[in-house]
Amino acid sequence: MLHGMRSPRAVMVAVLVVLALAGCGSDGPAPRAWAADVCDALGPWRDEIDTLTSGTEQQMTAKTTPAQAKENLVRLLGGAEQASEKARGLVEQAGVPAVDQGAPVASGFVGSLAAVRDAYGKAKRTIEGLDTGPKFYDEVGAAVETLNKEYDASALDTSKLNSPELVRAFDEVPECR
Repeated sequence: MLHGMRSPRAVMVAVLVVLALAGCGSDGPAPRAWAADVCDALGPWRDEIDTLTSGTEQQMTAKTTPAQAKENLVRLLGGAEQASEKARGLVEQAGVPAVDQGAPVASGFVGSLAAVRDAYGKAKRTIEGLDTGPKFYDEVGAAVETLNKEYDASALDTSKLNSPELVRAFDEVPECR
């Protein structure tokens, strides 16, 4: 049922590409410090999303009632929403990297995580409101499809960003490995 959800690793790769391609100077943290803070925020987020997703998929493949499935999905989506908000807050606290186009990079990154958080929250509220009757699994499928679309829409446009300093920083800092 959850197999259609995008992998948090795919989101992480997309976000890192944005940062790697990102490029306005500022008095903010040096690129390496900023990259380390961002990766410190995203590592636990990715791990939490992976754990929640795999645990719920295992539970969903077990024989469960629609009520149990609903409870499991709401827990997964709530956990993903909380983890995304925590990561968003930590990335926001990282500030604006001292590179060209640092402000749009930082705000785009925070905005992307906020959109991911909101997508999980909306899906959670949708599933919370579902009746566990005969159409439950069809309605869950529709909610997950909407989540996938919103998750995809949260990706950043990397086409106009370019920062060799951030590319180098993300390649060099151990927190990003």
